[in-house]
Amino acid sequence: MAFSLAVIVILGLMADYLFRKLKLPGLVGMLIVGILVGPYVFGIMRPEMMHVSADFRKIALIVILLRAGFELHRDTLLRVGRPALLMSAVPALFEIAGVTLVAPHWLGISYLEAAILGSILGAVSPAVVVPLMIDFMDRGRGAKKGIPTLVLAASSIDDVFVIVIFTILLGMYTQHSVSIFASLLNIPVSIVLGILSGLIPGYLLYRLFVKYDWRPPKRTIVVMGMAILLTWLEDVAGKHGVHVASLLGVMAIGFIILDKAELIAHMISQKLKKLWVFAEILLFVLVGSQVNIHVAWKAGLAGTAVILVGLLFRSVGTYLSLLGTDLDPRERLFCVVAYIPKATVQAAIGAVPLEAGVASGDVILAVAVLSILLTAPLGAIGIMILGERILDYGDEAAVYRFRELREKLGLPRVGERVRSKKFNTVWKVIEEREIWQRVEDPNLGEVRLEPAIYLRFWREDSAKGPGTGKTMDWRYTRNSPPFNAYWDILYDW
Repeated sequence: MAFSLAVIVILGLMADYLFRKLKLPGLVGMLIVGILVGPYVFGIMRPEMMHVSADFRKIALIVILLRAGFELHRDTLLRVGRPALLMSAVPALFEIAGVTLVAPHWLGISYLEAAILGSILGAVSPAVVVPLMIDFMDRGRGAKKGIPTLVLAASSIDDVFVIVIFTILLGMYTQHSVSIFASLLNIPVSIVLGILSGLIPGYLLYRLFVKYDWRPPKRTIVVMGMAILLTWLEDVAGKHGVHVASLLGVMAIGFIILDKAELIAHMISQKLKKLWVFAEILLFVLVGSQVNIHVAWKAGLAGTAVILVGLLFRSVGTYLSLLGTDLDPRERLFCVVAYIPKATVQAAIGAVPLEAGVASGDVILAVAVLSILLTAPLGAIGIMILGERILDYGDEAAVYRFRELREKLGLPRVGERVRSKKFNTVWKVIEEREIWQRVEDPNLGEVRLEPAIYLRFWREDSAKGPGTGKTMDWRYTRNSPPFNAYWDILYDW
Protein backbone atom coordinates (compact mmCIF):
# COMPACT_ATOMS: atom_id res chain seq x y z
CA MET A 1 0.00 0.00 0.00
CA ALA A 2 2.95 2.33 0.63
CA PHE A 3 3.90 2.05 -3.05
CA SER A 4 0.35 2.88 -4.12
CA LEU A 5 0.31 5.97 -1.86
CA ALA A 6 3.61 7.12 -3.38
CA VAL A 7 2.19 6.71 -6.90
CA ILE A 8 -0.96 8.61 -5.95
CA VAL A 9 0.90 11.51 -4.36
CA ILE A 10 3.66 11.91 -6.97
CA LEU A 11 1.54 11.50 -10.10
CA GLY A 12 -1.37 13.39 -8.56
CA LEU A 13 0.82 16.39 -7.76
CA MET A 14 2.36 16.33 -11.25
CA ALA A 15 -1.07 16.20 -12.90
CA ASP A 16 -2.37 18.99 -10.67
CA TYR A 17 0.61 21.19 -11.58
CA LEU A 18 0.31 20.47 -15.30
CA PHE A 19 -3.43 21.16 -15.51
CA ARG A 20 -3.16 24.37 -13.49
CA LYS A 21 -0.46 25.52 -15.92
CA LEU A 22 -2.97 24.87 -18.71
CA LYS A 23 -5.53 27.01 -16.80
CA LEU A 24 -7.65 23.93 -16.09
CA PRO A 25 -8.84 22.56 -12.73
CA GLY A 26 -6.16 20.38 -11.15
CA LEU A 27 -8.78 17.85 -10.06
CA VAL A 28 -9.36 16.90 -13.71
CA GLY A 29 -5.73 15.83 -13.98
CA MET A 30 -6.00 13.84 -10.76
CA LEU A 31 -9.10 12.03 -12.04
CA ILE A 32 -7.26 11.09 -15.23
CA VAL A 33 -4.28 9.82 -13.20
CA GLY A 34 -6.66 7.69 -11.13
CA ILE A 35 -8.19 6.17 -14.26
CA LEU A 36 -4.76 5.36 -15.70
CA VAL A 37 -3.19 3.85 -12.56
CA GLY A 38 -6.39 2.08 -11.51
CA PRO A 39 -7.12 -1.62 -12.01
CA TYR A 40 -9.00 -1.11 -15.30
CA VAL A 41 -6.13 0.43 -17.34
CA PHE A 42 -2.50 -0.09 -16.26
CA GLY A 43 -3.22 -1.64 -12.85
CA ILE A 44 -0.34 0.14 -11.12
CA MET A 45 -2.33 0.62 -7.92
CA ARG A 46 -2.05 -2.41 -5.63
CA PRO A 47 -5.21 -4.44 -4.77
CA GLU A 48 -4.86 -3.71 -1.04
CA MET A 49 -5.14 0.01 -1.81
CA MET A 50 -8.39 -0.58 -3.65
CA HIS A 51 -9.74 -2.43 -0.62
CA VAL A 52 -9.34 0.62 1.63
CA SER A 53 -10.11 3.14 -1.14
CA ALA A 54 -13.64 3.80 0.15
CA ASP A 55 -12.36 4.69 3.64
CA PHE A 56 -9.68 7.02 2.27
CA ARG A 57 -12.22 8.74 0.00
CA LYS A 58 -14.58 9.20 2.91
CA ILE A 59 -11.88 10.78 5.11
CA ALA A 60 -10.86 13.13 2.28
CA LEU A 61 -14.50 14.09 1.73
CA ILE A 62 -14.84 14.78 5.46
CA VAL A 63 -11.89 17.21 5.27
CA ILE A 64 -13.47 19.29 2.50
CA LEU A 65 -16.95 19.21 4.07
CA LEU A 66 -15.50 20.40 7.39
CA ARG A 67 -13.87 23.28 5.51
CA ALA A 68 -17.24 23.97 3.95
CA GLY A 69 -18.89 24.09 7.37
CA PHE A 70 -16.28 26.54 8.64
CA GLU A 71 -17.25 28.88 5.77
CA LEU A 72 -21.04 28.77 6.34
CA HIS A 73 -22.01 32.03 7.99
CA ARG A 74 -25.49 32.07 9.53
CA ASP A 75 -26.69 35.20 7.70
CA THR A 76 -25.54 33.94 4.29
CA LEU A 77 -27.11 30.53 4.89
CA LEU A 78 -30.44 32.07 5.87
CA ARG A 79 -30.36 34.27 2.77
CA VAL A 80 -30.01 31.29 0.42
CA GLY A 81 -32.27 28.91 2.36
CA ARG A 82 -35.31 28.70 0.07
CA PRO A 83 -33.49 28.37 -3.28
CA ALA A 84 -31.04 25.89 -1.70
CA LEU A 85 -33.93 23.64 -0.63
CA LEU A 86 -35.48 23.83 -4.09
CA MET A 87 -32.16 23.07 -5.77
CA SER A 88 -31.69 20.05 -3.53
CA ALA A 89 -34.73 18.30 -5.04
CA VAL A 90 -36.18 19.93 -8.18
CA PRO A 91 -33.18 19.48 -10.55
CA ALA A 92 -32.82 15.82 -9.58
CA LEU A 93 -36.54 15.18 -10.18
CA PHE A 94 -36.29 16.82 -13.60
CA GLU A 95 -33.26 14.72 -14.51
CA ILE A 96 -34.95 11.50 -13.39
CA ALA A 97 -37.99 12.42 -15.49
CA GLY A 98 -35.85 13.18 -18.56
CA VAL A 99 -33.89 9.92 -18.33
CA THR A 100 -37.09 7.92 -17.72
CA LEU A 101 -38.62 9.49 -20.82
CA VAL A 102 -35.87 8.63 -23.33
CA ALA A 103 -33.85 5.70 -21.90
CA PRO A 104 -36.44 2.96 -22.69
CA HIS A 105 -36.39 3.90 -26.40
CA TRP A 106 -32.63 4.49 -26.77
CA LEU A 107 -31.24 1.82 -24.41
CA GLY A 108 -33.97 -0.84 -24.68
CA ILE A 109 -34.76 -0.97 -20.96
CA SER A 110 -38.05 -0.78 -19.05
CA TYR A 111 -39.45 2.46 -17.66
CA LEU A 112 -38.79 1.37 -14.07
CA GLU A 113 -35.18 0.49 -14.95
CA ALA A 114 -34.88 3.87 -16.66
CA ALA A 115 -36.12 5.56 -13.49
CA ILE A 116 -33.51 3.68 -11.45
CA LEU A 117 -30.85 4.86 -13.90
CA GLY A 118 -32.18 8.42 -13.61
CA SER A 119 -31.96 8.30 -9.82
CA ILE A 120 -28.31 7.26 -10.06
CA LEU A 121 -27.50 10.02 -12.55
CA GLY A 122 -29.54 12.59 -10.59
CA ALA A 123 -26.95 13.14 -7.85
CA VAL A 124 -24.45 15.97 -8.10
CA SER A 125 -20.95 15.23 -6.81
CA PRO A 126 -19.98 17.14 -3.64
CA ALA A 127 -16.42 15.86 -4.11
CA VAL A 128 -16.12 17.95 -7.29
CA VAL A 129 -18.42 20.86 -6.48
CA VAL A 130 -17.54 21.64 -2.85
CA PRO A 131 -13.77 22.23 -3.33
CA LEU A 132 -14.43 24.59 -6.24
CA MET A 133 -17.07 26.51 -4.28
CA ILE A 134 -14.73 26.86 -1.29
CA ASP A 135 -12.02 28.20 -3.57
CA PHE A 136 -14.42 30.92 -4.73
CA MET A 137 -15.42 31.63 -1.12
CA ASP A 138 -11.76 31.91 -0.07
CA ARG A 139 -11.26 34.57 -2.74
CA GLY A 140 -14.53 36.39 -2.09
CA ARG A 141 -16.05 35.51 -5.46
CA GLY A 142 -19.85 35.62 -5.42
CA ALA A 143 -19.85 36.60 -1.74
CA LYS A 144 -22.30 39.47 -2.16
CA LYS A 145 -25.19 37.18 -3.13
CA GLY A 146 -23.86 34.04 -1.45
CA ILE A 147 -23.79 32.03 -4.69
CA PRO A 148 -21.04 29.55 -3.68
CA THR A 149 -22.82 28.98 -0.35
CA LEU A 150 -26.08 28.35 -2.21
CA VAL A 151 -24.54 25.69 -4.47
CA LEU A 152 -22.58 24.16 -1.61
CA ALA A 153 -25.61 23.79 0.68
CA ALA A 154 -27.91 22.51 -2.08
CA SER A 155 -25.43 19.90 -3.36
CA SER A 156 -25.01 18.49 0.14
CA ILE A 157 -28.75 17.84 0.54
CA ASP A 158 -29.19 16.73 -3.08
CA ASP A 159 -27.37 13.45 -2.43
CA VAL A 160 -29.61 12.57 0.52
CA PHE A 161 -32.73 13.14 -1.58
CA VAL A 162 -31.51 11.20 -4.61
CA ILE A 163 -30.29 8.16 -2.66
CA VAL A 164 -33.69 7.84 -0.95
CA ILE A 165 -35.44 7.98 -4.36
CA PHE A 166 -33.01 5.34 -5.67
CA THR A 167 -33.76 3.07 -2.68
CA ILE A 168 -37.52 3.37 -3.28
CA LEU A 169 -37.26 2.58 -7.00
CA LEU A 170 -34.87 -0.35 -6.47
CA GLY A 171 -37.19 -1.76 -3.80
CA MET A 172 -40.14 -1.55 -6.21
CA TYR A 173 -38.18 -3.44 -8.86
CA THR A 174 -37.02 -6.23 -6.54
CA GLN A 175 -40.60 -6.47 -5.20
CA HIS A 176 -39.64 -5.71 -1.64
CA SER A 177 -42.45 -4.35 0.49
CA VAL A 178 -41.61 -0.67 0.22
CA SER A 179 -43.69 2.03 1.84
CA ILE A 180 -43.20 5.02 -0.45
CA PHE A 181 -44.56 7.43 2.17
CA ALA A 182 -42.27 6.07 4.88
CA SER A 183 -39.29 6.18 2.53
CA LEU A 184 -40.00 9.77 1.52
CA LEU A 185 -40.36 10.63 5.19
CA ASN A 186 -36.76 9.46 5.59
CA ILE A 187 -35.59 12.48 3.60
CA PRO A 188 -36.49 15.21 6.15
CA VAL A 189 -35.80 12.84 9.07
CA SER A 190 -32.28 12.01 7.87
CA ILE A 191 -31.58 15.68 7.18
CA VAL A 192 -32.74 16.79 10.63
CA LEU A 193 -30.92 13.94 12.40
CA GLY A 194 -27.80 14.66 10.38
CA ILE A 195 -27.79 18.34 11.29
CA LEU A 196 -28.47 17.60 14.97
CA SER A 197 -25.73 14.96 15.03
CA GLY A 198 -23.31 17.71 14.05
CA LEU A 199 -24.67 20.67 16.01
CA ILE A 200 -24.61 18.93 19.39
CA PRO A 201 -21.00 17.67 19.34
CA GLY A 202 -19.97 20.87 17.54
CA TYR A 203 -21.34 22.94 20.42
CA LEU A 204 -19.60 20.72 22.97
CA LEU A 205 -16.32 21.11 21.07
CA TYR A 206 -16.79 24.88 21.05
CA ARG A 207 -17.17 24.90 24.85
CA LEU A 208 -14.13 22.66 25.18
CA PHE A 209 -11.98 24.88 22.94
CA VAL A 210 -13.03 28.03 24.77
CA LYS A 211 -12.19 26.54 28.17
CA TYR A 212 -8.85 25.01 27.18
CA ASP A 213 -6.37 26.88 24.98
CA TRP A 214 -5.18 23.98 22.83
CA ARG A 215 -2.87 24.33 19.86
CA PRO A 216 -4.74 24.64 16.53
CA PRO A 217 -3.43 21.29 15.17
CA LYS A 218 -4.80 19.46 18.23
CA ARG A 219 -8.15 21.20 17.86
CA THR A 220 -8.20 20.17 14.22
CA ILE A 221 -7.42 16.54 15.08
CA VAL A 222 -10.25 16.46 17.64
CA VAL A 223 -12.71 17.92 15.10
CA MET A 224 -11.60 15.41 12.47
CA GLY A 225 -12.02 12.54 14.92
CA MET A 226 -15.54 13.67 15.81
CA ALA A 227 -16.48 14.01 12.13
CA ILE A 228 -15.22 10.52 11.30
CA LEU A 229 -17.17 9.20 14.29
CA LEU A 230 -20.34 10.74 12.80
CA THR A 231 -19.94 8.76 9.57
CA TRP A 232 -19.50 5.60 11.65
CA LEU A 233 -22.70 6.52 13.52
CA GLU A 234 -24.53 6.73 10.18
CA ASP A 235 -23.49 3.17 9.32
CA VAL A 236 -24.53 1.83 12.72
CA ALA A 237 -27.87 3.66 12.70
CA GLY A 238 -28.58 2.52 9.12
CA LYS A 239 -28.37 -1.12 10.19
CA HIS A 240 -31.24 -0.42 12.59
CA GLY A 241 -33.37 1.38 10.02
CA VAL A 242 -32.51 4.91 11.19
CA HIS A 243 -31.16 7.14 8.44
CA VAL A 244 -28.73 9.91 9.39
CA ALA A 245 -27.24 12.30 6.82
CA SER A 246 -23.83 12.31 8.49
CA LEU A 247 -22.16 14.48 5.84
CA LEU A 248 -24.57 17.27 6.74
CA GLY A 249 -23.58 16.69 10.36
CA VAL A 250 -19.93 17.10 9.42
CA MET A 251 -20.70 20.51 7.94
CA ALA A 252 -22.83 21.40 10.97
CA ILE A 253 -19.82 20.91 13.27
CA GLY A 254 -17.94 23.65 11.45
CA PHE A 255 -21.03 25.84 11.22
CA ILE A 256 -21.73 25.93 14.97
CA ILE A 257 -18.08 26.52 15.92
CA LEU A 258 -17.90 29.38 13.39
CA ASP A 259 -21.14 30.83 14.73
CA LYS A 260 -20.00 30.71 18.37
CA ALA A 261 -16.25 31.40 18.09
CA GLU A 262 -15.16 32.78 14.73
CA LEU A 263 -11.53 33.11 15.84
CA ILE A 264 -11.24 29.42 16.74
CA ALA A 265 -13.10 28.43 13.57
CA HIS A 266 -10.68 30.32 11.34
CA MET A 267 -7.68 28.77 13.10
CA ILE A 268 -9.05 25.24 12.57
CA SER A 269 -10.04 26.04 8.98
CA GLN A 270 -6.51 27.22 8.26
CA LYS A 271 -5.11 23.86 9.38
CA LEU A 272 -7.74 21.96 7.39
CA LYS A 273 -6.73 23.98 4.34
CA LYS A 274 -3.21 22.58 4.63
CA LEU A 275 -4.50 19.06 5.24
CA TRP A 276 -6.67 19.37 2.12
CA VAL A 277 -3.55 19.53 -0.07
CA PHE A 278 -2.98 15.82 0.62
CA ALA A 279 -6.63 14.84 1.00
CA GLU A 280 -7.53 16.36 -2.39
CA ILE A 281 -5.00 14.17 -4.19
CA LEU A 282 -6.27 11.06 -2.40
CA LEU A 283 -9.91 11.85 -3.12
CA PHE A 284 -9.74 12.53 -6.84
CA VAL A 285 -7.12 9.93 -7.77
CA LEU A 286 -9.08 7.26 -5.88
CA VAL A 287 -12.39 8.38 -7.43
CA GLY A 288 -10.75 8.09 -10.85
CA SER A 289 -9.47 4.61 -10.01
CA GLN A 290 -13.08 3.43 -9.58
CA VAL A 291 -13.91 4.28 -13.19
CA ASN A 292 -13.97 1.28 -15.54
CA ILE A 293 -13.58 2.82 -18.98
CA HIS A 294 -14.22 -0.57 -20.64
CA VAL A 295 -17.68 -0.64 -19.05
CA ALA A 296 -18.27 3.00 -19.97
CA TRP A 297 -17.41 2.24 -23.61
CA LYS A 298 -20.33 -0.20 -23.78
CA ALA A 299 -22.80 2.65 -23.16
CA GLY A 300 -21.84 4.12 -26.53
CA LEU A 301 -23.58 7.01 -28.24
CA ALA A 302 -26.99 6.00 -26.91
CA GLY A 303 -25.75 6.26 -23.32
CA THR A 304 -24.15 9.63 -24.07
CA ALA A 305 -27.42 10.90 -25.55
CA VAL A 306 -29.37 9.77 -22.46
CA ILE A 307 -26.90 11.57 -20.19
CA LEU A 308 -27.14 14.77 -22.24
CA VAL A 309 -30.96 14.72 -22.20
CA GLY A 310 -30.89 14.19 -18.45
CA LEU A 311 -28.54 17.17 -18.04
CA LEU A 312 -30.82 19.30 -20.21
CA PHE A 313 -33.81 18.48 -18.01
CA ARG A 314 -31.67 19.03 -14.91
CA SER A 315 -30.58 22.44 -16.16
CA VAL A 316 -34.20 23.49 -16.64
CA GLY A 317 -35.00 22.35 -13.10
CA THR A 318 -32.02 24.25 -11.68
CA TYR A 319 -32.97 27.44 -13.52
CA LEU A 320 -36.60 27.20 -12.34
CA SER A 321 -35.42 26.71 -8.75
CA LEU A 322 -33.67 30.07 -8.91
CA LEU A 323 -36.66 32.07 -10.15
CA GLY A 324 -37.64 34.74 -7.65
CA THR A 325 -34.08 35.17 -6.37
CA ASP A 326 -31.90 38.25 -6.91
CA LEU A 327 -29.56 36.34 -9.23
CA ASP A 328 -29.26 37.69 -12.76
CA PRO A 329 -29.40 35.34 -15.82
CA ARG A 330 -25.60 34.96 -15.98
CA GLU A 331 -25.40 33.99 -12.28
CA ARG A 332 -28.21 31.47 -12.78
CA LEU A 333 -26.25 30.03 -15.70
CA PHE A 334 -23.29 29.56 -13.37
CA CYS A 335 -25.49 27.63 -10.90
CA VAL A 336 -26.76 25.46 -13.77
CA VAL A 337 -23.20 24.53 -14.78
CA ALA A 338 -22.14 24.06 -11.14
CA TYR A 339 -24.85 21.40 -10.82
CA ILE A 340 -23.50 19.24 -13.68
CA PRO A 341 -20.54 17.23 -12.23
CA LYS A 342 -21.13 13.64 -11.20
CA ALA A 343 -18.64 11.30 -9.56
CA THR A 344 -18.91 10.05 -5.98
CA VAL A 345 -22.51 8.82 -5.82
CA GLN A 346 -22.37 7.26 -9.29
CA ALA A 347 -19.16 5.42 -8.36
CA ALA A 348 -20.70 4.27 -5.08
CA ILE A 349 -24.11 2.97 -6.23
CA GLY A 350 -23.71 2.48 -9.99
CA ALA A 351 -23.14 -1.27 -9.60
CA VAL A 352 -25.88 -1.82 -6.99
CA PRO A 353 -28.68 -2.59 -9.50
CA LEU A 354 -26.47 -5.21 -11.19
CA GLU A 355 -25.72 -6.82 -7.85
CA ALA A 356 -29.44 -6.73 -6.96
CA GLY A 357 -30.38 -8.68 -10.08
CA VAL A 358 -31.83 -5.88 -12.20
CA ALA A 359 -32.06 -7.19 -15.78
CA SER A 360 -30.40 -4.12 -17.30
CA GLY A 361 -27.93 -3.69 -14.46
CA ASP A 362 -24.95 -3.86 -16.81
CA VAL A 363 -26.39 -1.06 -18.98
CA ILE A 364 -27.13 1.06 -15.91
CA LEU A 365 -23.58 0.60 -14.64
CA ALA A 366 -22.11 1.50 -18.04
CA VAL A 367 -24.10 4.74 -18.29
CA ALA A 368 -23.29 5.65 -14.67
CA VAL A 369 -19.55 5.24 -15.31
CA LEU A 370 -19.81 7.16 -18.58
CA SER A 371 -21.53 10.02 -16.75
CA ILE A 372 -18.48 10.39 -14.51
CA LEU A 373 -16.11 10.50 -17.48
CA LEU A 374 -18.22 13.12 -19.27
CA THR A 375 -19.51 15.39 -16.54
CA ALA A 376 -16.79 15.50 -13.85
CA PRO A 377 -14.07 17.10 -16.01
CA LEU A 378 -16.40 19.17 -18.21
CA GLY A 379 -18.40 20.39 -15.23
CA ALA A 380 -15.25 21.31 -13.28
CA ILE A 381 -13.82 23.22 -16.25
CA GLY A 382 -17.14 24.99 -16.81
CA ILE A 383 -17.38 25.99 -13.15
CA MET A 384 -13.87 27.43 -13.15
CA ILE A 385 -14.24 29.38 -16.40
CA LEU A 386 -17.71 30.75 -15.71
CA GLY A 387 -16.94 31.45 -12.06
CA GLU A 388 -14.00 33.68 -12.99
CA ARG A 389 -16.11 35.57 -15.52
CA ILE A 390 -19.46 35.78 -13.77
CA LEU A 391 -18.95 35.85 -9.99
CA ASP A 392 -18.09 39.33 -8.77
CA TYR A 393 -16.05 40.10 -5.70
CA GLY A 394 -18.87 42.06 -4.08
CA ASP A 395 -18.58 44.31 -1.05
CA GLU A 396 -17.12 41.56 1.15
CA ALA A 397 -13.98 40.95 -0.94
CA ALA A 398 -11.89 43.03 1.47
CA VAL A 399 -12.63 40.52 4.24
CA TYR A 400 -10.98 37.77 2.24
CA ARG A 401 -7.92 39.90 1.42
CA PHE A 402 -7.32 40.47 5.13
CA ARG A 403 -7.86 36.76 5.79
CA GLU A 404 -5.28 35.84 3.16
CA LEU A 405 -2.77 38.24 4.74
CA ARG A 406 -3.44 36.84 8.21
CA GLU A 407 -3.03 33.24 7.03
CA LYS A 408 0.07 34.02 4.99
CA LEU A 409 1.88 35.60 7.96
CA GLY A 410 0.38 33.33 10.65
CA LEU A 411 -0.71 36.25 12.84
CA PRO A 412 -2.17 35.77 16.34
CA ARG A 413 -5.55 37.09 17.48
CA VAL A 414 -6.59 39.31 20.39
CA GLY A 415 -6.21 37.45 23.69
CA GLU A 416 -3.47 35.10 22.52
CA ARG A 417 -0.09 35.03 24.28
CA VAL A 418 3.17 35.18 22.32
CA ARG A 419 6.84 34.77 23.26
CA SER A 420 9.71 36.74 21.77
CA LYS A 421 12.35 34.33 20.44
CA LYS A 422 15.08 36.96 20.80
CA PHE A 423 14.36 38.23 24.33
CA ASN A 424 12.32 35.31 25.74
CA THR A 425 9.64 37.72 27.01
CA VAL A 426 5.91 36.94 27.00
CA TRP A 427 3.38 39.37 25.54
CA LYS A 428 -0.37 39.37 25.05
CA VAL A 429 -2.22 40.68 21.99
CA ILE A 430 -4.63 43.34 23.30
CA GLU A 431 -5.73 45.08 20.12
CA GLU A 432 -5.96 44.41 16.39
CA ARG A 433 -7.20 46.51 13.48
CA GLU A 434 -7.57 45.84 9.77
CA ILE A 435 -6.46 48.92 7.86
CA TRP A 436 -5.81 49.98 4.27
CA GLN A 437 -2.48 51.63 3.56
CA ARG A 438 -1.50 53.68 0.53
CA VAL A 439 1.39 52.17 -1.45
CA GLU A 440 3.02 53.85 -4.42
CA ASP A 441 3.85 51.58 -7.35
CA PRO A 442 7.10 52.93 -8.91
CA ASN A 443 6.58 50.93 -12.12
CA LEU A 444 3.09 52.20 -12.84
CA GLY A 445 3.50 55.56 -11.13
CA GLU A 446 0.22 55.23 -9.26
CA VAL A 447 -0.94 54.81 -5.67
CA ARG A 448 -2.94 51.75 -4.66
CA LEU A 449 -4.49 50.52 -1.44
CA GLU A 450 -3.17 47.34 0.18
CA PRO A 451 -4.42 45.52 3.30
CA ALA A 452 -2.43 45.70 6.53
CA ILE A 453 -3.09 44.39 10.05
CA TYR A 454 -2.19 46.45 13.11
CA LEU A 455 -1.45 44.54 16.34
CA ARG A 456 -0.82 45.99 19.81
CA PHE A 457 0.98 43.89 22.46
CA TRP A 458 1.11 44.17 26.26
CA ARG A 459 4.03 42.67 28.13
CA GLU A 460 2.77 40.27 30.77
CA ASP A 461 4.12 41.13 34.24
CA SER A 462 3.01 39.39 37.41
CA ALA A 463 3.62 42.55 39.42
CA LYS A 464 1.42 44.72 37.24
CA GLY A 465 -2.14 44.25 36.14
CA PRO A 466 -3.74 44.92 32.74
CA GLY A 467 -3.69 48.57 31.74
CA THR A 468 -0.23 49.09 33.21
CA GLY A 469 3.22 48.19 32.02
CA LYS A 470 4.92 48.22 28.66
CA THR A 471 3.06 48.01 25.35
CA MET A 472 4.15 48.04 21.73
CA ASP A 473 2.50 47.90 18.35
CA TRP A 474 3.37 46.69 14.87
CA ARG A 475 1.88 46.93 11.40
CA TYR A 476 1.99 43.79 9.25
CA THR A 477 1.81 43.93 5.45
CA ARG A 478 2.31 41.45 2.63
CA ASN A 479 6.03 42.29 2.67
CA SER A 480 6.42 41.51 6.38
CA PRO A 481 8.25 38.34 7.46
CA PRO A 482 6.14 35.47 8.86
CA PHE A 483 5.13 35.99 12.49
CA ASN A 484 6.88 32.80 13.61
CA ALA A 485 10.22 34.15 12.38
CA TYR A 486 10.52 36.18 15.59
CA TRP A 487 7.65 34.95 17.82
CA ASP A 488 6.08 31.79 19.19
CA ILE A 489 2.35 31.63 19.84
CA LEU A 490 1.78 30.03 23.27
CA TYR A 491 -0.91 27.46 24.04
CA ASP A 492 -1.84 25.42 27.10
CA TRP A 493 -1.40 22.10 25.28
